[in-house]
Amino acid sequence: MPVCVGRASGLRASIARAAAVADFVEVRFDCLAAGELEKALREVERAAGEARRPFVYTFRPAAEGGGSDSAPAERVEFWRAVARARAGGGGRPAFADVELSLFESEHGPALGEVVRGLDVICSYHDFGGMPADLSGLFERMKRTPARVFKIAVAVRDAAECAPLLRLLEQARSEGHELIAVAMGAAGAWTRVAGPSLGSFLTYGSLDAGAATAPGQLSAREMCELYRLRELDERTAVMGLIGRPVAHSLSPRMHNAALGARGVNAVYLPFEVADLEAFILRLVGPRTREVAWRALGFSVTAPHKSAVIPLLDWVEQRAREIGAVNTISVEGGELRGYNTDSAAALAPLEGLAEVEGTRVAVVGAGGAARAVLWALRERGARPVVFARDEGRARALAEEFGAGSAALAGAGFGGFDVVVNATPLGTRGALAGETPAAAEQLRGARVAYDLVYNPAETRFLREARRAGCATAGGLPMLVAQAAAQFKIWTGEEAPVAVMRAAAEAGLASE
Repeated sequence: MPVCVGRASGLRASIARAAAVADFVEVRFDCLAAGELEKALREVERAAGEARRPFVYTFRPAAEGGGSDSAPAERVEFWRAVARARAGGGGRPAFADVELSLFESEHGPALGEVVRGLDVICSYHDFGGMPADLSGLFERMKRTPARVFKIAVAVRDAAECAPLLRLLEQARSEGHELIAVAMGAAGAWTRVAGPSLGSFLTYGSLDAGAATAPGQLSAREMCELYRLRELDERTAVMGLIGRPVAHSLSPRMHNAALGARGVNAVYLPFEVADLEAFILRLVGPRTREVAWRALGFSVTAPHKSAVIPLLDWVEQRAREIGAVNTISVEGGELRGYNTDSAAALAPLEGLAEVEGTRVAVVGAGGAARAVLWALRERGARPVVFARDEGRARALAEEFGAGSAALAGAGFGGFDVVVNATPLGTRGALAGETPAAAEQLRGARVAYDLVYNPAETRFLREARRAGCATAGGLPMLVAQAAAQFKIWTGEEAPVAVMRAAAEAGLASE
């Protein structure tokens, strides 16, 4: 856990907090204000005896994401001061995180002498992306006097992490200790999965919002949500494939369910733009580049339809809907399912009978397709409304429904109005709604598939119009429970999943 404070006087309290949670405490000396280094070294030596944890000393230059603008010669002098301070450290374990660039500079020979008595982590940080010659970079690092190596690179897509994980496997096979981190939202999952794949350590911030690198999660989130300390080399991997995935409640629900059932697996968010590359490089049993136990994946926007041709087998229901939201890795094959459709009408339980009712479905995308399939199966009389009347008409014909333009539409003659658009979702669309109160007046029930936030503008407008309302959380939980059964063969702990989802919504 990194400790990053501006004054030496604040170090011991922060170190004590970090040591209460973390296995290693990293002291970021580059966060300190000018003139604080000498005092900080004394404070850290005092704190080290109290903390009883291995320390990592870091003095990161600005060029590699740190806060220090010191010249290379000054950084060598800093490490000389650390070596002097550590000489009287009574053998307490500590690591010096020294950049490869400093070892390869003209000061390298002197630096090698300075750090001779220290356990060294040789680190490399690239905020521009994955190096073209990762193996060559690793060979250069192995020429330094380091005991441990660290490579942290920025990625924009989860599939880009594959070479880094391959290098981790190589390092393990050669008997080297490597810390492998993919930075940014698309690489955040490597911070959780890394140790179970052989990474020497991972990094978690002291508090939410106190990250010292892009994509760094809080230690609490890593340990409580992702159950980091329970993961090992036999842990199966599940996850959510989509873009964006940051606000999804699926990791909360599935990890809580896995913990409750004692399943050795973790569910991770995968920020994926290049779907085909992700499936080929990280998922497909015959093509993946990482030797991990991939068990199954949820699929969300914008990939539910695009994933179909990448699978070995797709159930008939999913083919009819034209969308897959669940991938299961079974017997060397990728099999596709749609659990949205069976769950789509769950929120209407107790609010409306479906058979024979008039239902307005607003939207013409994948979510609307799942709802229409379920309505057709239950004998409802749906009408599709969309901004693009042509799309609405084409979709309606496919499912035996009526269609109409959304602009100026009134829903007074409908029993149920379903928002199957993303309008109202947390983020840029939060303030939008597909229908205002005037349009909804006279409808009996308004149902919003959006679940985050729990209170959408569409639902507020519906209540103003006198409608009974239902949010999308029961559908989310129901489809996730069905996924859990497909992946594990066990009945899902539905109450646990719902409580985890509700806690996630309450925390945002």
